[in-house]
Amino acid sequence: MALAIDTIKVLVGSVIVLNLIPLLIWWERKGAAYIQDRRGPNRANILGIKLGGFIHSLADVLKLLFKEDIIPSKAHRFIYLMAPVIVLVVAISVAAVIPFAAPLSIGGYALTFQMADVNVGILYILAIASLGVYGVMLAGWSSGSGYSLFGGLRASAQMISYEVAMGLALVGVILYAGTIRLDEMVSLQGAEIWNWYFVRQPMAFILFLVALFAETNRNPFDLPEGESELVAGYHTEYSSMKFALFFMAEYVHIVVGSMILVSLFFGGWQIPFLATEDLHKYMPLILKISLPAAAFILITGGAKLFGRTRKFGWGDLRDYEPAVGGAVMVLTGIAIAAVAASGVLCILPDWFLSVSAALLQFSIFLAKTLFFCWFFIWVRWTLPRFRYDQLMTLGWKVMVPLALINILVTAVIIGL
Repeated sequence: MALAIDTIKVLVGSVIVLNLIPLLIWWERKGAAYIQDRRGPNRANILGIKLGGFIHSLADVLKLLFKEDIIPSKAHRFIYLMAPVIVLVVAISVAAVIPFAAPLSIGGYALTFQMADVNVGILYILAIASLGVYGVMLAGWSSGSGYSLFGGLRASAQMISYEVAMGLALVGVILYAGTIRLDEMVSLQGAEIWNWYFVRQPMAFILFLVALFAETNRNPFDLPEGESELVAGYHTEYSSMKFALFFMAEYVHIVVGSMILVSLFFGGWQIPFLATEDLHKYMPLILKISLPAAAFILITGGAKLFGRTRKFGWGDLRDYEPAVGGAVMVLTGIAIAAVAASGVLCILPDWFLSVSAALLQFSIFLAKTLFFCWFFIWVRWTLPRFRYDQLMTLGWKVMVPLALINILVTAVIIGL
């Protein structure tokens, strides 16, 4: 039984992380377009249906699946093929210790919403995350290309530099929490925002956030992929689905990094000013209020969307996209309203209310995570790339000393 539940948790957790990838790809394209005063992807379609450009992600998958798979003649074949797999597997593995909601007790069984409940959560994250550099370095070396090798060298030096600052930044948080278990850190922060560690440890939060950008190789720290200098860096010689694995790994790093940031500094699954005990106590009232409100929003929003049908006059099936979306929203709203009006909310069992509370906590956790995912996208299309010497200077001469000072000040405050 325990093995089956653990297997299900691993599968569900991995699916949650992986299913956010197409959303972030679409989000990045649209976000970049609106930042640059463009419309973004709006050409790919299925029978005229474009879904606001979301079909482009499906088109990319099909393109990469059927694209010619080239292996350079000078490449070390086995390592060349394994490198993108290592990067993606490491990125997903880091999410194993992240708690998505508070533990539940159903039928005498304690259910935790973690893929792996280990007592060295922070050490596990730092240890596994550091393995990602091996995949990048091996990709650069095994490709047999000078550009790829330089990209791998840059990635290794960059990750070592910023992992030092990242680890030191977390020491202040560990001093406050008195534990390295991630689930306990989330519980200790509580529902009061002023107890969250981004308030108690603002310097640690800033240092960790900056180091996270460097760890994910995102602008302004994407020197390992600097196309103006290295063509595409460590994955220059990769094509087809092998390139797609690197591409997916970058977005998995963003998702998992945002989850860690939320868990460490923003209360994780904690709902602001609503403790877990109060959430379970008032869950029937929350359902009675939220379901009719959700039904009203869906019905009115769907009706307005339905009213936009044929407004633009494209002359093809695009004219009917608002009608399809509006109909789905209205029907969903009617179904929710019927459930709310049926009186079934008054006879819900305790286990259902507990599961509903956990789903609400997961929704809050996901909302916080998506906010920081958008922040990654926003920064990428706002700030220019650093020079490599600036990158290393910032890491060793600015961030590491600041992290050491933060540890000293935190220790003195706790001691006093």
